[in-house]
Amino acid sequence: MIPECPGTAEATTLLRTALDDIGLAETAFTVGIIDADEATQTRGFAGSPASMVDGTDLFNSEETTSGSLACRVYPTPEGPRNVPALRDLRRALKEPAARATRISP
Repeated sequence: MIPECPGTAEATTLLRTALDDIGLAETAFTVGIIDADEATQTRGFAGSPASMVDGTDLFNSEETTSGSLACRVYPTPEGPRNVPALRDLRRALKEPAARATRISP
């Protein structure tokens, strides 16, 4: 997260809510601070706030540009916002959660 970007505090609350909603209430997360262009390139950071699982941005797409020390805007049903819609974050979190719980023979 870039501290000066709007949505930083809201994104933290939103992530906790989404994890709780999909049955991952015990899952901890960390909030990282990005304050240098080099870090954005290394991490493939597409703007703040970002939700990442195992180094992968849950909302990175061909429309977003990796390596950006900038504030981010998400499309939501209510229009552009500085955080994703809760339903979209839940959906984005479910795939990595499903992969983590699959049992291999």
